Amino acid sequence: MYWVAREPTEEGPSDATVNLRVVGSRLLPLALATAALAAGTSGLGGLALWLGLLTVPAAAAATFVSVSDALDGRPARLQAVASGVALALVVMASAARANAPTGASPSPLATWALVLALLAYGVPLVAWVLEPVRVPHRARRPRRLRPAEVDELLSRAA
Repeated sequence: MYWVAREPTEEGPSDATVNLRVVGSRLLPLALATAALAAGTSGLGGLALWLGLLTVPAAAAATFVSVSDALDGRPARLQAVASGVALALVVMASAARANAPTGASPSPLATWALVLALLAYGVPLVAWVLEPVRVPHRARRPRRLRPAEVDELLSRAA
């Protein structure tokens, strides 16, 4: 998710690189989902509901950014799919928690959906860690040409 912050001068419209700076945070939905899960497991159902509802727009924004990155040709397909799945799971957890009867414990679906959403957010990290390390190829030293080969190349060039 990206936030656009204005310069403190507020001098009016100008070039985007001069007057605006982009601040990105794709970890916000992960942090909010973690907080909602912690609040839900510790018995703070109301706080867990509000944190879950707050997670939905943050997760949607992160999903939109990931999908747009993938459509732009950047290598972000896994991130787009993982954040889309996590968004669906966060919405499911919020709906399950919101529909729980007052005073009753929430459905286990709410907790498990948040756990699965956190796992979905972790998939790109695991893929990045497990990505094979690229071994740099040693540059081969060019072999020396024999005098006859040099004469042949020079005669072709002339």
